[in-house]
Amino acid sequence: MKTKKARLITNAVTYGVLIALFIILTVMINNKSITRTLKGQLIPICSWIVMAVSLNLVVGISGELSLGHAGFMSIGAFSGIVISGWLLNGFGMEDTTLRLLLAIIAGGLIAGIFGALIGIPVLRLRGDYLAIVTLAFGEIIKNVMNCVYTSVEGTTLHFGFLNSALPGTLLLNGPMGAVKVKAISTFTAGFILVMVTLVIVLNLVNSRSGRAIMAARDNRIAAEAMGINITKYKMMAFVTAAALAGMAGALYGLSMATLVPTKFSFNESINVLVFVVLGGIGNIPGSIVAATALTILPETLRFLQNYRMLAYAILLILVMLLSNNPMVKNLWRRLIPGRKDNGEEALKA
Repeated sequence: MKTKKARLITNAVTYGVLIALFIILTVMINNKSITRTLKGQLIPICSWIVMAVSLNLVVGISGELSLGHAGFMSIGAFSGIVISGWLLNGFGMEDTTLRLLLAIIAGGLIAGIFGALIGIPVLRLRGDYLAIVTLAFGEIIKNVMNCVYTSVEGTTLHFGFLNSALPGTLLLNGPMGAVKVKAISTFTAGFILVMVTLVIVLNLVNSRSGRAIMAARDNRIAAEAMGINITKYKMMAFVTAAALAGMAGALYGLSMATLVPTKFSFNESINVLVFVVLGGIGNIPGSIVAATALTILPETLRFLQNYRMLAYAILLILVMLLSNNPMVKNLWRRLIPGRKDNGEEALKA
């Protein structure tokens, strides 16, 4: 009971801090007391927070190493851009809020479908084999998007591969990516998406299904002996994470004027994995802090010019060493009484 109470307090504090930050940043934006650089980073920060939290659901809660998370973000980004362009050019929908909402939902649904299709064969693998297959999936998606051309003519969408001669208004132009994107993403939409993601992930983790997922992660044989359908619950986590990544991709894509497929390379998947590891595997609030800090940090270090990425790497190493220090871990446990590892909670449940 004490553990459950501490968990509820932690979740409430997480929601409260995010709401307070949103209010403060909104006031600063309205008063024009925020730097242009930080203002431009707010939407990407929201996207990367969603990516980090969703990947933590797979890596930290489910215990599977996925290296293709950027592939789902890519699917969501380009799907959202196409849907938004189709609604605007084909149906004359001028309401940017409704168009953004439909684009984000569509990006999440399409990415979730791909997650299910990939998850059926992939989640029967374990460890390094699963990591390699998901890595290959991310690279395949990137290269396929390099060959896709999409245009809208009236209310009809046209698709082609290696063929740019499509009628109507061009939306996707192969290796050039999305051209002339109508940037409609807002910080408010990003904040709402972050809150929706937290509600979904935290409720799943604290539910019966979440305990089954963690039990399968901690001891697969014992979980199977207790009658837990391992594939079903791992698929649940994987598809949920894929759908959330797709929604983050739609939000991110519709904040840019142009977007190329090479943006969602293997490096982006590794960046999201760094957010998860740095924030603590299985630690959802930690993923939020890490994603925010590591998105802002490269721009903050820009004054170092050629030494910027060197300083960034050194800071990452120092933070990882500090976070794994036993004294720091004991201090963290004292700050949050009753905090235990997710695996221990799953076994006791």
